[in-house]
Amino acid sequence: MSLIKSAAVVSAMTLVSRISGLLRDMVVAFIFPVGGATDAFFVAFKIPNFLRRLFAEGAFSQAFVPVLTEYKVNREADEVVGLARNVAGTMLVFLFGLTAVSVLAAPLLVMLFAPGYLDDSAQFDLTAGMLRITFPYILFISMTALAGGILNSYGRFAVPAFTPVFLNLILIGAAFLLAPYMDEPIMAMAWGVFIAGTVQLSFQFPALWRLGFLRWPRWGIRDPGVRKIMKLMLPGIIGSSAMQINLLFDILIASFLTAGSISWLYYSDRLIEFPLGVFGIALATVILPNLSEKHTQGDPKAFSHMLDWALRWVLIIGVPAAMALAVLAVPLLSTLFLHGEFSAHDVEMSSLSLMAYSVGLLGFSLVKVLAPGYFARQDTRTPVRIAMIAMAANMVFNVIFVLGMVYLDFSGPHAGLALATTFSSVLNASLLLRGLRRQQVYQPESGWWKLFLQVGMASLMMLGLLLWLSGGAATWIEASVLERILRLALIVPAGIAVYFAGLWLLGMPFSLLRKPTEV
Repeated sequence: MSLIKSAAVVSAMTLVSRISGLLRDMVVAFIFPVGGATDAFFVAFKIPNFLRRLFAEGAFSQAFVPVLTEYKVNREADEVVGLARNVAGTMLVFLFGLTAVSVLAAPLLVMLFAPGYLDDSAQFDLTAGMLRITFPYILFISMTALAGGILNSYGRFAVPAFTPVFLNLILIGAAFLLAPYMDEPIMAMAWGVFIAGTVQLSFQFPALWRLGFLRWPRWGIRDPGVRKIMKLMLPGIIGSSAMQINLLFDILIASFLTAGSISWLYYSDRLIEFPLGVFGIALATVILPNLSEKHTQGDPKAFSHMLDWALRWVLIIGVPAAMALAVLAVPLLSTLFLHGEFSAHDVEMSSLSLMAYSVGLLGFSLVKVLAPGYFARQDTRTPVRIAMIAMAANMVFNVIFVLGMVYLDFSGPHAGLALATTFSSVLNASLLLRGLRRQQVYQPESGWWKLFLQVGMASLMMLGLLLWLSGGAATWIEASVLERILRLALIVPAGIAVYFAGLWLLGMPFSLLRKPTEV
């Protein structure tokens, strides 16, 4: 399967996942009022979800896939399967121990990640109780990531990309079917997370069996391949997940702000995750094994060319997506969530953080594509140094923006947290790009300045149309659900059409973007 077809498959499956995720969030917003209970669930969900992105989708995948690819190219099939068995067994032992300790120490984790809840015993106990139920998710989803890494390395992208859909469907079912029968309805969502983890892992088994990888795990701490992966993981835990660590800093500070702040950040972050997942993460998922293969084959020109191709796609999609999210913040939030228990005030507050996040969408996407340029070469130290700088900057930005907004009596200081995350991600991406250039791993090809001009002008054309069609915030809040849907169904396709028509009129050579040609 060609690279562009692989990216299209991952994007299509991820699109289904993101749509089901939006439906899940709409259901949660409809059934559960924004406030202390939803804040408690989002904290209890974000802690294992953070570890999922840190270990499973972050450091582990970006260490495991290059080593597995190296074995696939240079070793016999039995040795590749043996490596996977040893990694699986070693992971199971460590993850089971981590899960057991964390379930027992749930109150301590809540104290660490949401210290603002210490003054509210009911909120604190609710969060700790849900965390005990949701934390085992990290065990199941990490094993799912191991299976997904194997499947991606063999070009089977569809199954891993579709797997997250089960989490969304099960949480929707928990909200409708389980919540009415519980003393604390929000607890149903925690049980939904637990059940989803087991289903997602089971869904991978048939595809693994067809490849010959469905074998009993075994303890393999002494295996050289396992030790190499662990060595690569340690710095990569920080290097691949600066954005996630920054989001946890946001939760910590938001726990001291107005009740609902964590929920407002969550809903705005979910809308940012939509284009980031459908495009940025999908592109990164596809290029990592391909970059690893180019590096193993000793082909630096092809390696650089593939990075250049991916970065052009990020620019072409990221710039207009960021502008559209900023302009359509209120229309999107009101259309998706303004029903049931989600109020107009929630739309207003969530829109502030969404606009702040949208500024950094290009930075978030660039990090996803640039980081594989290091991990594919098994260089995890450089991203660590860069991530540490970005995290330190995020802490400084948090203090400046949040305290500044509080001092100025700004109505939504939580937006300062989103803005700080945005700035630190842009810094992270800039330093990653500079590092690849200095190491002469990536050499930009001709045509970039022309591309900047074409994307910029086409985006401005789209921006003008969106501003004209969207109107004021009050019109969206006062409109009926059907009116919002119909208006958004007109505005979004019109904006996309104007943007790509603008690129075509400006002479964009779309044929060059279909696939990275051989060099």
